[in-house]
Amino acid sequence: MGWFDFLSGPRIDRGVSEFRETPGAVLLDVRTPREYREGHIPGSVNVPLQSLDREGAVPAGKDAPLFVCCQSGARSSQAAEILTRMGYANVKNIGGIAAYTGKVER
Repeated sequence: MGWFDFLSGPRIDRGVSEFRETPGAVLLDVRTPREYREGHIPGSVNVPLQSLDREGAVPAGKDAPLFVCCQSGARSSQAAEILTRMGYANVKNIGGIAAYTGKVER
């Protein structure tokens, strides 16, 4: 990864491709339910950032590959830290849907 890659943050298109190629992976969208309804990546699951620590909120086991996104990348970064502290072993922040160039569902 070069210097400009670091400055631009996670690349959501690449992260979504990796999610789709990873068996058993879960794509967590940590935006609010309203934001999610306005448009989300197909196959994603909405678990708002504020709900992550609730029992059973994350629909995956501690070893499942989790790909986390939000609107800009800030909440997904926070979510990745929270999930790691909760014991999830394979968490990847893929950034914000605002930069996503693929198809979205409503």
